[in-house]
Amino acid sequence: MGVSLSAGPRLASVVDKAPTVATLCSHSSLQIFHGARAEGLPTIGITVGKPARFYDAFPLARPDRFLSVRSIKEFERLTGELRETGAILVPHGSFVEYLGAEEFGRLDVPVFGNRAVLAWESDRRKERDWLESAGVSMPRLFEDPEEIHGPVIVKYYGAKGGKGFYLAKNRAALESFRPTGPYVIQEYVLGTRYYMHFFYSPLSDRGYRVGHGSLELLGMDRRDEANIDELYKLGAQEELLKAGIRPTFVVTGNVPVVLRESLLEKAFDTAARIVERSIELFGGMVGPFCVEGIMTEELEFKVFEISTRIVAGTNLFISGSPYSDLMAPGLSTGRRIAQEIRRARAEGRLNEVLS
Repeated sequence: MGVSLSAGPRLASVVDKAPTVATLCSHSSLQIFHGARAEGLPTIGITVGKPARFYDAFPLARPDRFLSVRSIKEFERLTGELRETGAILVPHGSFVEYLGAEEFGRLDVPVFGNRAVLAWESDRRKERDWLESAGVSMPRLFEDPEEIHGPVIVKYYGAKGGKGFYLAKNRAALESFRPTGPYVIQEYVLGTRYYMHFFYSPLSDRGYRVGHGSLELLGMDRRDEANIDELYKLGAQEELLKAGIRPTFVVTGNVPVVLRESLLEKAFDTAARIVERSIELFGGMVGPFCVEGIMTEELEFKVFEISTRIVAGTNLFISGSPYSDLMAPGLSTGRRIAQEIRRARAEGRLNEVLS
């Protein structure tokens, strides 16, 4: 048996209806709609304000219908109509960040995945407790700035696309940091960044077995960041500041990568540990998640973050990736979500993938 989530009465709106995939029009929504269409599922695009015209340019990814609100704060007034259509909400980074993890968790509409994970992802200290207790190697966390003797990076809570992150060469450079919200100070690890797109299926009984389900690797990327990047960051930051430019880590795009094959064992072992511990802590993850880390020159993989939902880097692989193509041709993360929903409904196991 797979992980049984606590969806309660919310499941009633989808049990007797053909499931409809719904999400906020942003982030990875084109891929989500495209994947649902490929699997024969109807779609709803939720917009803040008037739907953007560019969706008309992509007929294979345009949602079947739109629902609009004037402000994201008014989202709750859509819940009744969403339930009536048998909608299943698919979370992504923008959806959760704009609405807020707590508010998203309270929505009276079925959600794909275990919404309990949001509380662990949105609080960087809880996230760290989860990953460290899973035996995952992580950059050092500094509680006392006096202990800092090398480069560090300051990160705010939540999914903000890198906005506001602050890099300091040493303790003295950290003194100019002015926080605007909850944050953590983390060791800055030199190495190569990898963002690995995994999918955990509690329904599958084949493949790379973890818990009662299976773990899949659907793709991998790196991220382009607005005006500062890679190993020259520490020196570049000073020069940019002299020029009157404040360095940022805002993600502007993604680049596909493939990991050295001999390192895939480490990648899967890390992801498996995270999934197994999630089952113990809060009933487990379901569906897509991204393990984000640094591979050092000693070939040690240090995880600095986990995103427990579809990430924008998967948009590179709407027609499949070098990894997903080895499972099924043209398999995207968006389509894999739709497949899991279809299978769960056909097998009467929606309670294992919805919350």
